[in-house]
Amino acid sequence: MRVRFTKMQGAGNDFVVLDATRAPLNLSSEQMQALADRRFGVGADQILVVEKAPNAEVDFGYRIFNGGSGDEVEHCGNGARCFVRYVRDKGLTDKTTLAVETLNRRLVLRLAPDGRVTVDMGPPDFDPAAVRFDTTWIAPRATEAGLPLWPLELGEGRTVEVALVSMGNPHAVQMVADVDTAPVATQGPRIEKHVRFSQGVNAGFMQIVSRRAIRLRVYERGAGETLACGTGACAAVAAGIRLGLLDPQVEVETHGGALGIEWQGGAAPVLMTGPAETVFEGEIEL
Repeated sequence: MRVRFTKMQGAGNDFVVLDATRAPLNLSSEQMQALADRRFGVGADQILVVEKAPNAEVDFGYRIFNGGSGDEVEHCGNGARCFVRYVRDKGLTDKTTLAVETLNRRLVLRLAPDGRVTVDMGPPDFDPAAVRFDTTWIAPRATEAGLPLWPLELGEGRTVEVALVSMGNPHAVQMVADVDTAPVATQGPRIEKHVRFSQGVNAGFMQIVSRRAIRLRVYERGAGETLACGTGACAAVAAGIRLGLLDPQVEVETHGGALGIEWQGGAAPVLMTGPAETVFEGEIEL
C-alpha cells in the first residue's frame, strides 16, 4: 500500500505524521518500523497518527508509535507541537487552541502567532506506581525537599539514584555534572529496560546550570537517545523543582534546541513551549 506522509521536527525530535481523519490506517508494527527506518524508510523517532475526534470533548485523536519498536506509547510532547502545526497547515482546523486525546490523557495545545506551540502537559505524578516501578526490597533516599531518590543497580557494582516522574509516560531522571560526558549510551539502555520498570522507562540525564536553566539528554524508551524529548524535559524540570533546585520557569537546552518549561507546583499542569516545523512531504510504499 502507498501511504502519504509529512516529515516534521520539533527541537530535532523528528516525526512522520499520517492523516487518518478520512479513512482509518491499520499499519502493523513492522510497517511503523519500516516508516521510521533511517536507511530504508523515511526516518523518524516516532510516528504520529491524526484521527477523528473520539468524542465531542476533543478536536482530534492523537496516537504515537515508537519508531524503533512500532509499539504504541502514551505521550510525546514534541510530537504534540508538530501535531498542531500539521492540522493547521493541512486545513483540518482553523483553531489555534486544540484539545486532543492520547492513549491515556487529554492535552490542550496552543499555537502562538510566532509559530511556537505551548502544550498543557497535565500535572506530573511522582508516585512510583505511576511509572510501574517495583519498590520491593529497596528504600529510597529521603531528601530535604521531600522527593525521594530511588536506587537502581545497573550491574558491575554501579548504582545510580533517580527521581521517578510520570508525564503520562514513565521517566527516571538522574542528575549529572556534565551531560556531554554523561554515560547515556551505556546507562540509558540499562535503565530503559531495567527489571524494576515493568513497562520500560525513559532515562533522563539532567545537568543543572542555574535555577532557571538545565541541559538535558534523554534515552527514550523504544527509540534510543533522541535530539530532544518533550515529556523528558517536563519530567526533569518537575523533578528539579520538587527537589528545590529550580524556579518555576526553566529553559531546557537539548541537542536539538531549547524548550521552555513552566510548572507552578502541586496539581498545576506543566506547560511546554517550543518550535515545530515541516521538513518535507511525500509517499512511500509499505
